[in-house]
Amino acid sequence: MKYKTIKGVQDILPPETFLWQEVEQTAKEIFSLYGFKEIRTPILEFTELFVRSIGETTDIVEKEMYTFQDRAGRSITLRPEGTASVVRAYIQHGLSQLPAPQKFYYIGPMFRYERPQKGRYRQFHQIGVEVFGVDSPDVDAELIDMIRAFLQRIGLDSLSIEINSIGCEQCRPFYRERLIEFLSSGVDTLCNDCQRRYQKNPLRVLDCKVPTCKEFIKDAPRITDFLCDGCKEHFQKFQQRLKALEIQYSINPEMVRGLDYYTRTTFEITSNALGAQNAVAAGGRYDRLVESFGGPPTPAVGFAIGMERLIVLLSELKPPRDKGPMVYFVTLGEEASEFAFKELSHIRSAGFSAEMDFRRSSLKSQMRRADKAGARLVFIVGEDELSKGIVKYRDLREHTEGEIDKQGVLDFLKNFNF
Repeated sequence: MKYKTIKGVQDILPPETFLWQEVEQTAKEIFSLYGFKEIRTPILEFTELFVRSIGETTDIVEKEMYTFQDRAGRSITLRPEGTASVVRAYIQHGLSQLPAPQKFYYIGPMFRYERPQKGRYRQFHQIGVEVFGVDSPDVDAELIDMIRAFLQRIGLDSLSIEINSIGCEQCRPFYRERLIEFLSSGVDTLCNDCQRRYQKNPLRVLDCKVPTCKEFIKDAPRITDFLCDGCKEHFQKFQQRLKALEIQYSINPEMVRGLDYYTRTTFEITSNALGAQNAVAAGGRYDRLVESFGGPPTPAVGFAIGMERLIVLLSELKPPRDKGPMVYFVTLGEEASEFAFKELSHIRSAGFSAEMDFRRSSLKSQMRRADKAGARLVFIVGEDELSKGIVKYRDLREHTEGEIDKQGVLDFLKNFNF
């Protein structure tokens, strides 16, 4: 039997892993500039955590969660998204007692049983952030500014930003009633899922991707016309802050996001770098989620970035390349091999990546391997070189060569312009 990966998951191999590392490191650097700290939550959680936060009538809960019973008979789920786990950790560890705002970011795998396609897998990865304790629209705008800075740093420009407000518990019931009335007038045109759940959760219809549903909801009432005074003011100030940051955006009244816990601000960011729009980040406010989990009333806002989609975009813009060693030792003879072996340890300890061929092959074969490995510098050591107290070097990029004292290898590297 030949073993292979399960459908919908993938191995991530070099050189693509170098691109993943670059993206993750850039996220950590940018987010830290905005005061965010890393949080790591378990992959496994009790199922009720996600049912309560995401919503019973969402596609995620109804169709996509990986849920099973453990040996104690408890219902366990592989996390399908990150926010619920971070909220649970925020409450469990009493983080609300610390000064607000509390800012966190996470990077890790999520799991959903859905149709695999390019950039979408059943085990996928997200970069996400959550902010607790501040209800100001300034924070919402700051998050979009941070996403923009991150995406531009990794090479994604030409961004499109869509925003919306989906109201709060005061104004949304009026909109919900009006939306149900509208959907009832054309229920036969809706897909089976939307027909089944539109009365219980009509906002789900606005998020449906079925073409007939998308066409029908073009004439649906707009939630922005039903906002209460507080939500209107919040949305207006949010837009003012975006303009102050010179961030271009458009309002999309149909954008409600796919999770039930959102309130007020929602947003989505796409990249037009390859000519077609590709969504790379989305998020919004969830001011009642902490309280619904048994915590204190806590306004909150966050977003998530799909890593696989991001990597696909970046790979097409700049194909990933292997990171070769800075230095490659080519040796002839046992004494030379022993000298190089010791030097490897010294220069690696100083922060230079280095390799050598342990197979004792010919000079020509070793040089060929050094070139294939992508090395910048090759040090050549044989009996003649050792007897003269020197080491020969070749710069494979600039096609230059020379000799240095064998005791001065590390000093040479420290002064070399890599």
